[in-house]
Amino acid sequence: MNKIFETPLYGYDRSPDQDAPSPVRHKVIVIGAGPIGLAAAIDLAQKGVDVVVLDDNDKVSFGSRAICFAQRTLDIADRLGGGRPMVDKGVQWNVGKVFFDNREVYSFDLQPDAGYANPAFINLQQYYLEQFLVDRARALQAQGAPLEIRGRNKVEAIGTHDDHVKLEVETPEGSYTVEADWLIACDGANSPTRRMLGLDFVGRVFEDNFLIADVIMDADFPSERWFWFDPPFNRGQSALLHKQPDNVWRIDLQLGWDIDKEREQRPENVIPRLKAMLGEDIQFDLEWVSIYTFQCRRMENFRHGRVLFAGDSAHQVSPFGARGANSGIQDTDNLCWKLKLVIDGQAPDSLLDSYNSERIQGADENILNSTRSTEFITPKSPMSRILRDAVLDLSEHYDFARPLVNSGRLSVPCTYDGSPLNSADALNGPAGTRPGSACPDAPLGDGFLLPGLADKFTLLTIDADGPDRIEEDGIEVTRLALSVKDDPTQELKRRYLGDATSAVYLIRPDQHVAARRDSYEDNAFRQAIRRATGKE
Repeated sequence: MNKIFETPLYGYDRSPDQDAPSPVRHKVIVIGAGPIGLAAAIDLAQKGVDVVVLDDNDKVSFGSRAICFAQRTLDIADRLGGGRPMVDKGVQWNVGKVFFDNREVYSFDLQPDAGYANPAFINLQQYYLEQFLVDRARALQAQGAPLEIRGRNKVEAIGTHDDHVKLEVETPEGSYTVEADWLIACDGANSPTRRMLGLDFVGRVFEDNFLIADVIMDADFPSERWFWFDPPFNRGQSALLHKQPDNVWRIDLQLGWDIDKEREQRPENVIPRLKAMLGEDIQFDLEWVSIYTFQCRRMENFRHGRVLFAGDSAHQVSPFGARGANSGIQDTDNLCWKLKLVIDGQAPDSLLDSYNSERIQGADENILNSTRSTEFITPKSPMSRILRDAVLDLSEHYDFARPLVNSGRLSVPCTYDGSPLNSADALNGPAGTRPGSACPDAPLGDGFLLPGLADKFTLLTIDADGPDRIEEDGIEVTRLALSVKDDPTQELKRRYLGDATSAVYLIRPDQHVAARRDSYEDNAFRQAIRRATGKE
């Protein structure tokens, strides 16, 4: 058993808040020290916001849980100071293979183009990500950042008010009361916060169960995503194989609906299934076993006054497609810069409504893709199965059929089309950098583009004139001036100019495009700044 499961990372220490004569008020309290809560806390602390994280545990999560982290998540982690440990530890992959019965019907490459600082995907157990984020939080604390993690602090009651939230917190030394101007709930799919506020999910629960097993073994399988439909070792069902660090392999086996979950998790039942898949000669040890059910659900709203929900506490999707943790990290990426502006009085409270609308759009996109994957993986009628199997047969020989194969559409960042923060698109440029899009990376001399766009409003000019600095209604925008001559690979031109000869972009602090034009027009960009901060 991995010792990381047993080691407290943020043990209980008595807080001065517990001895205060009246409840202490903090700017932000985050409930949950999983990846989403820690990412939110680090992001806010880097911005100078006082933030306290409360968690009823004091250790990392047990088992691999979320394992696939997409390029966009790694880009965000770089901004938070934790991306490099993830990439260094993780298993990089970009090739996936799809099998039908015992035949490989096709393979795909998620990153055929070069010119990105980060790989398309890495596989990394969630407990390592949590450890890296706690390490980053500790480093920020040592630098004087206003960040505190309180382990074994369980929130038992929440009271909401117009200007604050009050929490009753239970500890090993009794309970205390604390207040927050803002509360971010990152306490998971079974969110006690959601329950205490009388809120629920809307959506679907699918009638299928999957066995997850973390298996420690020395095997010569490549670092690729392998997905089977109707394999000989699991007839009528599906299976997935992923490599993780430390010779740990993640195996998902579809079991069907009417099962005894407790019985199916017993080693004497799990091991024969794994031997049927891997072969009798492969030696392995079980590290973790669990069973999950497909769920595609979300809250109707992610904002409830001064309580904001993020990650699994706000939305749930099936794990095929790696959309759970990745979308949760994107929630915090969207939220924290907006919350900072509101706290500092540089934006109206209504700016946070755009967190609700943009990330609901992201959740709905993930739920739609996840639902379609689920229906393809687990057909619900004989006719649906005949159609699916025909698509798989055709995909072995014909390119046209391969886009129809759906073993889990893998996570990509949401483009916030129609966002109230977007300005009209005045550049006949690439679709991938239209307003609302997450900025793609590009080579830049000895480095890459995205670090220059992090944590601030940026005026990106490419072979175009523009001011070095703009101040509009208290918002400061700095210029990053580039030329396609800076990139001999021409990826900057391909991703940001297309057929245009020049371009000017307004980039949000979360590296999403707010506006773009072929040249700088002062009034248009000042209006775009006001719109992007909720002032128009």
